[in-house]
Amino acid sequence: MAQGQERVGAGRRDRPKQKEAHRLFWAALAAPGIIWLALLFVVPFYAILAIAGGQLDLFGVPIAVWNPLHWSSANYSAAWHDVAGSSAFVGPTILRTLVYVALASVISLLIAYPAAYFVARFAGRRKALFLILLIAPFWISYMMRMLAWIDLLQTNGYVNKALSLLHLIGQPVNWLGGLGFTVVLGLVYGYIPYLILVLYAGLDRIDPALIEAGRDLGLGRVRTFVHVTLPLSRQAILTGMLITVLPMLGDYFTNQLLSGTPGTTMFGNVIDDQLSSSGGVLQGEGAVFSLLFLLVLIAPMIYYVVATNRSSRGAT
Repeated sequence: MAQGQERVGAGRRDRPKQKEAHRLFWAALAAPGIIWLALLFVVPFYAILAIAGGQLDLFGVPIAVWNPLHWSSANYSAAWHDVAGSSAFVGPTILRTLVYVALASVISLLIAYPAAYFVARFAGRRKALFLILLIAPFWISYMMRMLAWIDLLQTNGYVNKALSLLHLIGQPVNWLGGLGFTVVLGLVYGYIPYLILVLYAGLDRIDPALIEAGRDLGLGRVRTFVHVTLPLSRQAILTGMLITVLPMLGDYFTNQLLSGTPGTTMFGNVIDDQLSSSGGVLQGEGAVFSLLFLLVLIAPMIYYVVATNRSSRGAT
């Protein structure tokens, strides 16, 4: 009895040590991620705040103010006048960006969902082959793919030649002359593979027995898709749209390469122009617009987290 009591007592004394060891173990695993987040997000974010709240020297160069008590609202006021003032030029750009991203995301979904659905449901043993065929072209860098499109869309490029052979156009179209349609298609081409992969992962996890159950209950193919497959893939659609829409909102490179005209300027181009302005005169306003862009991105991210938690609770 005495030996048993001693063992129980020793086990109780060892439990705090085991808990402490577990805490240290998980803390060690989390440490690299925390350090990475602090160095590449928290520090740069605070630097943007310091520049946005800073002032200009005698030569118009922004000075970062690291003490929050000394931050100024001059850059915020100037940025607000650029968005909604009498001489505003950023407001129409923001609206244009939202329209471009909305069109590009809808077109991407209309293309990506059937492709992912086919691979997940009808590809059979060739799933891996089809996925490789869909994704392989996008292993090339984004810049190289956009440069290839520039060659294709020139007035003497293969697109105009093909359309002329099909008698769809009478004369070459200047696709690179500032057409918003070209920028939208460039966004679709640049970000659609991420959407296809996410949709495929979601559709492939749907239990085929659920679809068969819908068919056994008398639903046709269309009604089974609408009432069974589509609701079950809603979370995958939400995730894929979030992954594609957020980078589209901040994209500036596609417009620079495929248009580069003021009539198709996106919000990312405004931020890039201000941050790279000569002498850094507009860097303070560019920092403010970067913060505004971050606030816009936070809203869909919060909605995604809330929707994911609700769906996980409903599944349990």
